[in-house]
Amino acid sequence: MAKKINLDALIPREDFEVRDSEASPTNKSQLLKVTDLEEDSFFFGSIRKPDFQRETNEWDQERVISLIQSFLDTDLIPAVILWKNEAGYTFVIDGAHRLSALAAWVNNDYGDGGITKSFYDSIIPEEQIDTANKLREKINKIIGPYSDYKLAIKNPEKVKPEIVGKARLLGSLAIQIQWVDGDAKKAEASFFKINQKAAPIDKTELILLETRNKANGIATRAILRSGKGHKYWSSFSERGQQEVQNLAEQINDILFKPSLKTPLKTLDIPVAGKSFSSQSQMLILEFVNTVNEITNNSELADDNDGDETIKFLKNCLKIAQLINSNHPSSLGLHPAVYFYARNGRYKPASFNVFLQFVIKLHKTKKLNDFIKARENFEEIVLNFEDLPRQIIRKYRTSIKGSPHVVNFYLQIITLLNQNLSTNEAIAKIFSSTDFNYLTVKSDEVVDNEDEDFNSDGKSEVFMNEALKTSIKCKICNGYLHRNSISIDHKIRKQDGGFAEIENGQVSHPYCNTGFKN
Repeated sequence: MAKKINLDALIPREDFEVRDSEASPTNKSQLLKVTDLEEDSFFFGSIRKPDFQRETNEWDQERVISLIQSFLDTDLIPAVILWKNEAGYTFVIDGAHRLSALAAWVNNDYGDGGITKSFYDSIIPEEQIDTANKLREKINKIIGPYSDYKLAIKNPEKVKPEIVGKARLLGSLAIQIQWVDGDAKKAEASFFKINQKAAPIDKTELILLETRNKANGIATRAILRSGKGHKYWSSFSERGQQEVQNLAEQINDILFKPSLKTPLKTLDIPVAGKSFSSQSQMLILEFVNTVNEITNNSELADDNDGDETIKFLKNCLKIAQLINSNHPSSLGLHPAVYFYARNGRYKPASFNVFLQFVIKLHKTKKLNDFIKARENFEEIVLNFEDLPRQIIRKYRTSIKGSPHVVNFYLQIITLLNQNLSTNEAIAKIFSSTDFNYLTVKSDEVVDNEDEDFNSDGKSEVFMNEALKTSIKCKICNGYLHRNSISIDHKIRKQDGGFAEIENGQVSHPYCNTGFKN
C-alpha cells in the first residue's frame, strides 16, 4: 500500500464562528496564483480549514506529484471553493488537498518542513519524515524544486532549460476560485454536502467530527497528536490547556514509543502499533471510550471548561500506565505477546480485548491472580492464537465478541491457579458450556514458491527466534518489555537487603512493588 503524505499542518484549522472587529471584504479574487501559497503571502496567512475538517493526509506520492504536474502543464484542475468569515479568514470548503499539495511544493514542506515543525512543536514521527523525504527527492527529480523556478527568472543559466520555460509561464497560471456566500451555518452545510459527495467521511472521522467539542473527541485528538497540532481544547483556561497537553503527551509516549518499523528486527515495539496509521484513530477513540465507559456519544454534553476532558485523560493515563510503563502499577504487558501476530502485524482487536481484560482485573482486584498464572497464561496467548478468533467469529463482530474473549482469558487464569497445566486448562475450557465450540486447529504449512521472504515472513522468523531468548521477569517469569523494567531487590530492603549486584534482579514494576510486597 502506498504511504500517505501528511500535509495537515500547511493549512491550519479555525472555528467558523471566530469573529473580529474587521469587516469581511466585498471584492474577492476569482483566481488563486501560485505566489499566493508562499508562506509569507497575505492569502496564505489568512487561509484556514474548518476545525471539524478531517486531516489532510489522504493523498499518496503519485497524487501529489500529479497535481503539481497538472498545474504546471496547464491541465484542468477543479476550482477550489472558499468562504470568508467576518474575521477575514478564508476557509477552504473544498480543495484542501489540492491547495496543500501545491503549498507543499511552494514551501518545500511535505510534512517535515518549517511550517509542519512549527505546527507540531518539532514532534514529527520518523515514518512521516522518511515519507516526506522520499516525495521531495522524487519531485525534485521529476518536476524540480519551486526554488529553482524562482531562480530561473533572474538567473536562467543556473537551472535546467525545461524549468526556465515553465517558470516564465508560472506567473500567469492560476486556479479558479468559487465563493460560498452566506453565514457560518451556510458554509458548514456546504462543506458537508460537498465533501460527502466527493469522498464519504468514514465512520471514525464522522464520530470525531460529531464529538469535536465533547471530552472523548477532544481527548482522542489530543492523544493521537501527543498534545501537539491544532488545539481543539483552545477554549479551556491556560492551565487546563497545559494539563491536556501534558496528559496527552504521556499517554502517547506509552502507547506509541518506540516507533514501529517493519519487518521486525527488535522486540522493542509499541503497544498501539504505528502512530497516525489508518487504524490508530479508531483504536484511540475506542480506548478513550472503553476506559471512560462511554457507550453513547450523544449522551455526552460539550466540554466547555475542560474538566471532563482532563478527567477522561487522567483515567486513560492510569490504564495506559497499568498496561505497559515504568509506573509502579505497571503489569508490563509485552506487545509482542499480547498485541502482535507472530508475523509482526499489529492486532487492534487484541489491544481492545486486553484493555478490557486489564480493566476487569483491576476492578475485581485480581491482579495478583494474573501474576501467579502469568508464565503459563502467556504460553497460551502465544500458542493458541486462533482461539480468540474463533470466539470473535461466533459472535460475528469484534465488539460483540470481545467480552467473551475476556471471559475466556479470565477462566484460563482461574484454571491455571488450580495448578492445571496449560493443556489441562485448555481441555477444561473446551468441555465447558461457554466454550465447547472451540477446537485446536493443526498448524497449516503454507507452500511458498517465492525465493525471497516478504516483510511478514521476515518478521515471523525474527519473532520466533527473539521470543526464545527474550528476557523475563524474575518474579513471575513473564516476558519483559524495555518500557516496563524495574530493578528489584531479591532480599527486600526492609528485610536487610542491600543494593548489591548479587541482590538485584529484573522484574515488572507491579511484580516488584505490588505483588512481591
